[in-house]
Amino acid sequence: MLDGRSIVAICEWNPISIMNRLAIFFLPLLLAALPMPAAEAHRADVCIYGATPSGIVAAVTARQEGCSVLIVEPSRWVGGILGAGIKPLQDCPVPAAVGGLTSSRIFKMGRQPDVLRQDFAAWLAEEGITVIHEHRVQRVEMDGTSISKIILELAPPDKHGVPAPVAARKDAAVIEAKVFIDASYEGDVMAASGVQYAVGREAAATYDEELAGVGPTTNWTPLDPYVIPGDPDSGLLPWVEADHGLAKGAADDYTQAYNYRYYVTSDPAKRATFERAANYDAKDFELVGRYVEYLKSTIADEEALLKRLRDIFPGWRNSGDYNYKRESLVTMSPLGLSRLYQDGDWETRAKVWRQHKDYLSGLHHFLSTDARVPEVFRKETAELGLDKTMHADTEGWPNQLYVRITRRMKGPYVLTLADVWNKTSEKDGVGLALYGVDIYPVRRFVVANEAGQIGVATEGNMFVGGSHGTGHPYPVPYRSITPRADECTNLLVPVCFSASYIAYASARMEPVFCVLGESAGVAAAQAIRTKTSVQNIDFKRLRNRIVERGQVLEWTNELAAQTKKKRSGIETGEWASQRDWNDDKPGWEWLFPFIDTNQDGKITLNEHTAFQDYKQKHPDWQKMLKDQSK
Repeated sequence: MLDGRSIVAICEWNPISIMNRLAIFFLPLLLAALPMPAAEAHRADVCIYGATPSGIVAAVTARQEGCSVLIVEPSRWVGGILGAGIKPLQDCPVPAAVGGLTSSRIFKMGRQPDVLRQDFAAWLAEEGITVIHEHRVQRVEMDGTSISKIILELAPPDKHGVPAPVAARKDAAVIEAKVFIDASYEGDVMAASGVQYAVGREAAATYDEELAGVGPTTNWTPLDPYVIPGDPDSGLLPWVEADHGLAKGAADDYTQAYNYRYYVTSDPAKRATFERAANYDAKDFELVGRYVEYLKSTIADEEALLKRLRDIFPGWRNSGDYNYKRESLVTMSPLGLSRLYQDGDWETRAKVWRQHKDYLSGLHHFLSTDARVPEVFRKETAELGLDKTMHADTEGWPNQLYVRITRRMKGPYVLTLADVWNKTSEKDGVGLALYGVDIYPVRRFVVANEAGQIGVATEGNMFVGGSHGTGHPYPVPYRSITPRADECTNLLVPVCFSASYIAYASARMEPVFCVLGESAGVAAAQAIRTKTSVQNIDFKRLRNRIVERGQVLEWTNELAAQTKKKRSGIETGEWASQRDWNDDKPGWEWLFPFIDTNQDGKITLNEHTAFQDYKQKHPDWQKMLKDQSK
């Protein structure tokens, strides 16, 4: 008779079982030995890396100028940050300074991210332009100072748009082109081709910029920064750093904050929940709890307190979406992570991107549950979720993190604060820029005030000149979008262009990127036709063609007079009629009667300001007003 051990032994020596075990052992080895599918080969006159608005304009332009074009886009979407929260005209204080495709096409697109993504996709289809999605540059092959090809890896983002830390497949595609345009927010083709670039903040002395380098403290608040209050040996709270001790004006590797430009709603039909991250720990938000307690102890008026709490979450309401509130010590995005992203590999970037997502969802949960938060605000916050109608395929999460700045090419000409202040007169401008020096905080750290009291503050925040800057647009030279000729001769860089940290903070707006993208598209076509480098094209011919396409390259007295005569309500906060409102706010015609509270047929600045306050107090204001109109 067979006992149990004998039966087990027979089963263990069963030939089928042996074959299964051998298969499990050898199958991975066999698969690894099999030849991988050959990399897909693509050729085009011009390859554009990045389906950002700038990249799309560059591609359309090169196509219209007679070139075959191809776009490579690491994500599943097109439109960059314009497809993820920002509006086309949002950072354009003087539309008269913008021409070409940016004015005739981009400015006439929709205002919601879902509509904008559709508009960009339709435009590309109309022009017959192919986009290779979910691929990113793995390496660049050079032939002397010319890029001969770029090799791509397949790396699909996750379901929320967060980049993959590791590629799913290496050597997935090869792109050969005569000219490459790096229109990505990260400048990856530029960096991989060996072109020099800068990251972080230059010292004030580097380019003689009084605003550069380490700046003064902002938002100083008398909070105890230690895990155990009063005990420095217990360590610093999460999201608080030690001061690096560098002098004012010194260089460092910090860069301004990133964040999601996201939409929230309390409408159950539209709401997607903020799912807590698996590693959520309330202790990570102790700084928020202490800041809430500080606000409660210093603000007696309930409405004023609620307004300050909304600065933390959802943040600053900026034309429907929410943005970083720079006047708040703590707000809807973490500080100190952007410096890791700017020159990091994809594993680092994916981690930073996910930390932004986990921070926002964790902040929502903390403010919905922590006992230190006033009950009325806990309930208000708990009712909010992501508006999935804006990003239906990512459960409400914007598919693009607002990456304000990363690498900056070191080209033949470096744009500096002198250009922003209209103190230069360069003659090779290929587009105009106009904005103040707009920088969000770079870090949050422990620092004593003048009386010696320890507290927590931010640093790096400035908005010098407001949205209009000097009021006089300044040119971005062609030499700022070309590398040095001894580094690369067939690359153009209209996004991570050559500029100091301070100057880039003024010029980094999407309309400027688009304008430079169009100029890059024309330059690429001209270089190909004349069989020369991008540095050696005939600039006079380039300039003439750019102007023929409707670009604005000089700010004339005539344009200044026209702008002064007719400033839009977007700039002034006033509209003389419903028609003026309709022209400035397409799609929002229904809103005019609600803002025009005295029903005199126009909107005053006071009425518009009151409406902005109303929106801040009522995150779901659209639904409320539309319900009133029924």
